[in-house]
Amino acid sequence: MYYSDDVINEVLSRNDIVDVIGSYASLKKKGANYEACCPFHHEKTPSFKVNREKQMYHCFGCGVGGNVFTFVMEYENLNFPEAVERLAERAGVQLPEKSMNAQERSREQYKITLREMNKTAAAYFHYILKHSQHGEKAYEYFHETRGLSDETINKFALGYSDIYRDDLYRYLKSKGYTDDQMKGSGLVEISEKEGGVDKFWNRAMIPILDINGKVIAFGGRVMGDGKPKYINTSDTAVFDKSHTLFAMNIARRSRRKGFICCEGYMDVISMHQAGFDNAVASLGTAFTFGHAGIIKRYADEVYLAYDSDGAGVEATKKVIAILREVGVGARVINMRPYKDPDEFIQNLGSEAFEERIKKAESGMMFLARIYSEEYDQSDPGELTKFQNQIARELAYIEDDLERNNYVDAIARKYVIDKDALAAKVHAYGVAGTAKPEIVERETRRFQEQQGYEEFPGDQSAGAPGRPETKDNKTAKLLLTWLVNRPELFARLDGVVSEADFEPGIYRTVADKLYSQYREKHKVEPAVVVNTFQDVEEQRLVAGMLQTDLAIDMTEEEIGNAITEVVKKIKLASIKKQLESENDMMKVQQLIKDRKKIEKFKVIL
Repeated sequence: MYYSDDVINEVLSRNDIVDVIGSYASLKKKGANYEACCPFHHEKTPSFKVNREKQMYHCFGCGVGGNVFTFVMEYENLNFPEAVERLAERAGVQLPEKSMNAQERSREQYKITLREMNKTAAAYFHYILKHSQHGEKAYEYFHETRGLSDETINKFALGYSDIYRDDLYRYLKSKGYTDDQMKGSGLVEISEKEGGVDKFWNRAMIPILDINGKVIAFGGRVMGDGKPKYINTSDTAVFDKSHTLFAMNIARRSRRKGFICCEGYMDVISMHQAGFDNAVASLGTAFTFGHAGIIKRYADEVYLAYDSDGAGVEATKKVIAILREVGVGARVINMRPYKDPDEFIQNLGSEAFEERIKKAESGMMFLARIYSEEYDQSDPGELTKFQNQIARELAYIEDDLERNNYVDAIARKYVIDKDALAAKVHAYGVAGTAKPEIVERETRRFQEQQGYEEFPGDQSAGAPGRPETKDNKTAKLLLTWLVNRPELFARLDGVVSEADFEPGIYRTVADKLYSQYREKHKVEPAVVVNTFQDVEEQRLVAGMLQTDLAIDMTEEEIGNAITEVVKKIKLASIKKQLESENDMMKVQQLIKDRKKIEKFKVIL
């Protein structure tokens, strides 16, 4: 923490969220809320709501939400301490000196140094490109071969790493950076034999920025026939390629619908130049759940523009499966007869690409078409395999209406008996029980990368980018009820407490809410959000605390719904305690508690 809770809460109390957001967007009063067209995504009908009582905002279109700090962080590309400072200045609050322990100060300073070094390197590469003789070939590559304008070259700060293998090393050394710092940045390799050796040399350079617009890494395209053709900075303290999407800092501000996902950064740069500023790409790695989690913050649909060759088709299949797992729809852009978006736009232009976007195929229909091409439709055995493969994909669609519509459409298009296909889909199981192997594999891989075994609580706690469990959703629902109807704290006293929530984000939120109610007999959702400084976590928490429930429910229906939620959470808690408890006295008490909760009912 940079500032104490008291300081943060003081700044929060002095910045009314309606006044602050009203200075960025045109808010109109509607009932208990204020509303506007969302400033974070394109929409024609307002779905962005601001609640003065809760001091929270939430967009029901793209899912963004939080308190006044979250808004300023998102809109102004600031981190949490910077947002506190910006709002303190606005409200005339005098901030104390930042306080950190030695370890925190060292870690933060190290990250600042790496970002400054990357920024310095980017400026140096760009200067060489524009002002040196050696940079002419890279400029020719960008300008002539790729068709990029000077404006685009400058916008993306494209550059060139010189032919000398220690050129950047010597330059950074002259700027005062140490060998250890340069090694930590991933820009330079240090060895006793050769000293400092640049990772990038004789390459056209593309700076990689984080979501806040800070340079954190580079991609380099070799000039000539060297191998590998493209390389990226390895993961560092400021760069995690499994959680970084190229150009997301620009794309998230786009007024276009959704995102266009490409394979490489050159495709993205070309598309931005052509006016498609919602294009992004993963970097030197396969598309991950981390990438999907970032996308889900801002959009509920993605257009896939992966290469049209075999590898691109396989990558598209995988991305569809991962996006579907986190609740983001996918449509596939047909770029034939060209291989990639860059090639397509250079030959047919942006208007033709715009038409391809409008005609983009839904992910499910794309899969059906691809599988129909992979299996020999004239062979009964191959035909059966094709139909089984389609049934497995269809079984993964949770919404009954959507699934039935696709069953009907695919049965008609591929001349399959509709009833037989529907029966096969049912046999494979609906609502996620028939997860494609690719999703299971990628889920395990992502969990291993994120060290799940070290943080077991987070797996069931709704951590951003990680699939929610049923128990998780139940916990979130109860927390939402408690915020909507604080009188429930008294009704549930002695029945369910914060200790009954699984460790993780939801447990932390429960701790804060229960503590607030005990001390003040009210809850302050905006203060709870301050517990988390990561924007993804703030958005997750804001979503549950801002949601309005029970609009069309009677008091009896509300009571029944809360009863079921409380029972599920308490029974799960008792079950877990019974599994680990060896004291027979406590076991007997837990059994009594279980019988008691089974008869429990909330009457409002």
